[in-house]
Amino acid sequence: MPQITNYVSPTECLFLIQNAKEEDMGHKGLDLTSQTFIEADRQGKATFRARKEGKLAGAALLQWIARIYDPSLEVEEHMADGDNLTTGCDIATVTGPLQSILSFERVALNFMTHLSGIASMTWQFVQLTQGTKAGIFDTRKTIPGLRSLAKYAVVCGGGQNHRIGLFDAILIKDNHIAHIPLEQLGEALKVSFAAARQSENPPKFIEVEVDNLEQLKRVLDCGVDMVLLDNMDNDTLKQAVAIRDELAPTVQLEASGTVNLSTVADIAKTGVDRISVGAITHSAPTLDIGLDITM
Repeated sequence: MPQITNYVSPTECLFLIQNAKEEDMGHKGLDLTSQTFIEADRQGKATFRARKEGKLAGAALLQWIARIYDPSLEVEEHMADGDNLTTGCDIATVTGPLQSILSFERVALNFMTHLSGIASMTWQFVQLTQGTKAGIFDTRKTIPGLRSLAKYAVVCGGGQNHRIGLFDAILIKDNHIAHIPLEQLGEALKVSFAAARQSENPPKFIEVEVDNLEQLKRVLDCGVDMVLLDNMDNDTLKQAVAIRDELAPTVQLEASGTVNLSTVADIAKTGVDRISVGAITHSAPTLDIGLDITM
């Protein structure tokens, strides 16, 4: 499983948590309900439990969340991110001032249920593509400010990361090349890619999106690492794989568009190398996890 610090630094993570806390408790740090009904010196114990099967992601944040809310809170993790969750299993236990436990409950659950939802949906896609060479990849369709954590959750679910943002790789989409005539496309891409690879910020990879097989033939020999096959049906995807195998066998093919849990297995069987799924980050439902007081 990945280390969360490979995706977000402690400083960045604590900033996110602090903002979430202030959003919930205001700049004065008030939990009016707990402060009204719970004595300040009362100690407590509570356990995070899965209420549904899935994949865990976000438990690695609990220590940091507790630190922001109350350094005296003690968190004992029983499971690690990437573990399989069964209904009723214990994820982590927190002990300390009961007011603090109740105050940090919602933000801790918001992070963990959201990230575990992403990991769980990713795992469903991965399971459906077993036995093929197709990997499941995320996209940039993420909640602003939470991309790094979302991409961490994808890997916790067995998926893989596409480019992190606009800064680390090149993906030429249809709008980037709409002004270039088809007969000039290959040469224009060759020149641009050669310059990009020699620039001060060389890309991790270069990918071009195509809408049809004629475009595919024209971009395969221009120095591209990958070609994104956008919204092609399965018969066309199979033809694209055959063309790639003949003309440029080292170029990877990525299927995108119309990918869901009902279609992904057949898409994977076409022979593509990668399948990008925006839904795993923009439409994953939260995974049901609760916090039970176990004083």
